[in-house]
Amino acid sequence: MVVLDIETEDGQREALRRMLTIRAFDTKAADLFSDGELPGFVHLYVGEEAVGVGACSALESDDYITSTHRGHGHCIAKGLDPDLMMAELFGKADGYCNGKGGSMHIADVDAGMLGANGIVGAGPPLATGAALTSHLKGEDTVALAFFGDGAVAQGQVHEAVNLAATWSLPAVFLVENNQYGEATPVEKQHNVQNLSETAEAYNIPGFTVDGMDITAVYEAVKEARKRAADGEGPTFIEAETYRYHGHFEGDQQPYRTEEDVAIWKDRDAIETFKRRLVDAGTITEAEFDEMKAEIDQQIEDAVGKAKDAAYPDPSEAYEDMFNAAVPEISDFSSGMRADGGENR
Repeated sequence: MVVLDIETEDGQREALRRMLTIRAFDTKAADLFSDGELPGFVHLYVGEEAVGVGACSALESDDYITSTHRGHGHCIAKGLDPDLMMAELFGKADGYCNGKGGSMHIADVDAGMLGANGIVGAGPPLATGAALTSHLKGEDTVALAFFGDGAVAQGQVHEAVNLAATWSLPAVFLVENNQYGEATPVEKQHNVQNLSETAEAYNIPGFTVDGMDITAVYEAVKEARKRAADGEGPTFIEAETYRYHGHFEGDQQPYRTEEDVAIWKDRDAIETFKRRLVDAGTITEAEFDEMKAEIDQQIEDAVGKAKDAAYPDPSEAYEDMFNAAVPEISDFSSGMRADGGENR
């Protein structure tokens, strides 16, 4: 991952590019899913781009992140390759997980992306584990956990925050409050005004920021990262944002109106940041249009490569499960036929 410094013009242009890449990738994923070309489910990040890019811009290249079921944006924000991501969505062998993980399980440990995760609230325990590893090894790395407003009520999240706070581990807990836990409005899920108030229970700092403002997210995470790296323990950040699509593609969304969505779209993070850069002379309208066209073509090319790629061989179904060979699995898989039957 190339570290972004969005306090510089080059960093601001790259941050804008990454937000546009997330928007283009997930917009295309929505189209492919509706056409029946993608297997499984997809949960899109459209509307939330400023949170992922703002947060990852404040991290160092060797820092870790953990993600959610809505992880495409986190992957791109951390610098992962859209070609390999698209191949994974198609279930192809060229994907990050050799086509075995799909949309909700993209990971690249070498890049510090410890994985998207279909289990609500599973990211914070993994981030606390990564932070503990960093602490025990005496490293300077920090682990940031992305999780949604619905996950704040999960017990494992509180266990993770409690442990990180008690041991002053280098972790950052970032709640993406997109206003709905599936179909339940956030105010019907929690008995607090701001989810950042959760921090009070663990005697750590808690902040609520505008998740539609990439700079606000960046500044909050930058300060939290510094605090964590200096040995002062974790910070709990709530970024208030909004998902433009349903909880999953195909969600009929009876819990909100088009007017609700339109209010948030009026504050669109990409358009707001672009306007700021145009007004400052950092980018022109023509340069923005050219950037967008390049990204749209990049995503179209990624789709073409993914469609042309091969599926993983059925014989590889039981590979990549454990670090070392497990005799029981080896014995079982050696008796399997390519058609899924079992040799007797």
